Amino acid sequence: MTVKESGWRLIENIEKVIVGKRSAVRLSVVAFFSEGHILVEDVPGVAKTMLARSLAVSVGGAFKRIQCTPDLLPSDITGVSVFNEKTGEFEFRPGPVMANVVLADEINRATPRTQSALLECMAERQVTVDGATRLLASPFMVLATQNPIEYEGTFPLPEAQLDRFLIKMTLGYPSAEDESEILRRFQTRHPVTALQPVLTPEEALQAQEAVKAVHVSEPVRNYIVAIVQGTRSHSEISLGASPRASLALLRCSQALAAIEGMDYVLPDYVKMMAPHVLSHRLILRPEARLRGRTASHLASEIPESVPAPVDETRSA
Repeated sequence: MTVKESGWRLIENIEKVIVGKRSAVRLSVVAFFSEGHILVEDVPGVAKTMLARSLAVSVGGAFKRIQCTPDLLPSDITGVSVFNEKTGEFEFRPGPVMANVVLADEINRATPRTQSALLECMAERQVTVDGATRLLASPFMVLATQNPIEYEGTFPLPEAQLDRFLIKMTLGYPSAEDESEILRRFQTRHPVTALQPVLTPEEALQAQEAVKAVHVSEPVRNYIVAIVQGTRSHSEISLGASPRASLALLRCSQALAAIEGMDYVLPDYVKMMAPHVLSHRLILRPEARLRGRTASHLASEIPESVPAPVDETRSA
């Protein structure tokens, strides 16, 4: 099965639950095939949880939800060793992070210590408890959410931790027509309860490996570098994107190309992915914020200002 076939199977299956959000659903599949994690910043009730759950079901994987609160401990995420009196030995009880798709709901309500424990799992794909290291499930993705309108009692993620997320996205409110369709679908039962897997975990892993083989020519690689370099020299940005952002933009562009049925990356794919990969990685200067500028604006503008390769060829 090609990545295009796998990708569109996932997209169409998830859309049985998520109505009218093709762009967001496609982004989530791109991130999943890129072996990355997603930060969703949006208001409550727009199906963030259902997006993560639908993705997990669609790939035949395990889904776990972590409700982040100020009293959440790192062991509540990673798991804990418990002494068994019958055997006289400690037994490991895995935490919710031991799943294929993990939803970290309202991640900015967890303390920095707990946030760090989760983000370590994201980066290393393993947990260490009482000196023993255990690998996480494969495939593995964290979809974290945060509410942009409630700041009381929150612990915003530092920039170094935001950089661990492959992309940042929003879902937004549905249109009136889509909302009416949501009411029709949900009238008798929740459609996620009838959702069936369309891929196996093994097929998902094969798609992730196939994405890495998508060709990226030297002009396109240079285009990616120029965009990221542009964030570091921009007059309105105090801290630009890191080399991790370059790698993220490369991998996301490969995944998008594969889902679109291409075996090489077009500059347009880089331009399409750049705002989602870069926006959460930029720190603006105070004077830029006072003028109403946002990281999202600049993450969209910078790729437009960088000359794209005129003729995409497959020569390295």
